[in-house]
Amino acid sequence: MRKLRFAVGVAAGVAFGVVAGRRSGLLGSALKGGDGIGAIPAFPREVAAQGNGHDAKTSATPTPVQFPDRELLRQCVHCGLCLPYCPTYRALSLEADSPRGRIFQMRLVADGEVSPDDPHFRKHMFQCLDCRACETACPSGVQYGRLIEAARSIIPPENRTEKIARRVLLGELLNSRRMLTAVGVGSRLYQRSGLQSLVRGTGLLTPLRALKRMESMLPSLQGALVSRPLPAYAPAQGERRHRVALLSGCVAAQFFPETNNSTIAVLAANGCDVFTPPDQGCCGALQNHSGDRETALRLARHNIDVFERVEPNYIVVNSAGCGSMMKEYGDLLRDDPAYAERARAFSAKVRDISELLVELPFKPPVRELRLRVTYQDACHLAHGQKVRSAPREILRSIPGLQLVEMRDSDQCCGSAGTYNVTQPELSEMILAPKVKNVVATAADVVVAGNPGCLIQLEHGLRERGIKIRTAHPVDLLAEAYGLGVKG
Repeated sequence: MRKLRFAVGVAAGVAFGVVAGRRSGLLGSALKGGDGIGAIPAFPREVAAQGNGHDAKTSATPTPVQFPDRELLRQCVHCGLCLPYCPTYRALSLEADSPRGRIFQMRLVADGEVSPDDPHFRKHMFQCLDCRACETACPSGVQYGRLIEAARSIIPPENRTEKIARRVLLGELLNSRRMLTAVGVGSRLYQRSGLQSLVRGTGLLTPLRALKRMESMLPSLQGALVSRPLPAYAPAQGERRHRVALLSGCVAAQFFPETNNSTIAVLAANGCDVFTPPDQGCCGALQNHSGDRETALRLARHNIDVFERVEPNYIVVNSAGCGSMMKEYGDLLRDDPAYAERARAFSAKVRDISELLVELPFKPPVRELRLRVTYQDACHLAHGQKVRSAPREILRSIPGLQLVEMRDSDQCCGSAGTYNVTQPELSEMILAPKVKNVVATAADVVVAGNPGCLIQLEHGLRERGIKIRTAHPVDLLAEAYGLGVKG
């Protein structure tokens, strides 16, 4: 059956590729035999520079580079079935900003025909959202997420400023509880002192376009001015069913403390002893997505050390991006003799909160919530972890709640970690149809299982003057349980 699906996919993809190629004027020599890595159909080398005004940088004598996960490049047969699912291709209609176009560019780099520091290679690699919608669409099972992260890991920082920013923001800030607490307290003080209203009302930041956009992304922050530390241990209520450990997150722990408390309360109400190790660190997702693989490896090893001491049955995550990353520790550390087996065992225990609740199964809530709700599939939950039905099952279990499906619920909202900061124009292009689809549902609440999605959706709705609440599924379940959780 898989072979039949693959054959049909390739045939359909070739037909789609012809249409797409004619549309963009790129077909040309697209069906020439490939060279270097495998003899598969390849798009012309112009694809590496499409939309940039000149040809890709090539060398007279190819000098292959050490490309991580190089063998995975052979999986792509360039059928084109991924194109209509790729947010950047949908927005730009450029082959170089499609999954197969990017994979072709990776092959050029791996074969030494394009340098890893080529500015156009950098541009197209970092314009990818790493949403993995292409993985869901691909009949060949191409592991695109691993490929795009491998490609970014060999791209050097563009300049000294970027190098310092990576070290400070990704290497230090996200793994320092003291610094993150300062960010959380400062942001709440900014909002609750009236300063934010003054800044927005007077247009003070209008001349500073980049800073104005970053300020507009700040969500309405939960909890007290100084968030209370999460309990290191919360006992199960009633019969003990499991011993679980919670990843509290880095930025999410400061911006969404009530969601962490809801997670603990709901798990305890369903018979779980919940441990939240205070010495845990950032999961490493933002670092790995940004190309800083060494920092991601260091953080992964640290979390394995910390969570192993708890000896949990499961490791629970309420952030889709973090959960997807932690489920991939086994792949990330597969060549580390000291951690390979431990990482595989660790990843096997990781569960999204909605996934674990349905596995338990969870107790149906009895309190009625009269809400019209729509659900946004977080990319790293739907495409990365293949979890789609569990959050919906939780929402449908709540008495009085009406779940209304939105169009293209599994299309990216444009948040993608730090993408809405580093690629603001593209992020807004991708966000616009998402907001339109949310509004079309006439929902009171839009729900997503990822803090980045909630920040992006709240921003998009607020900027358009639309009053629709944003929430995590576990927040609504806690409310339906009558738990009265506070941050």
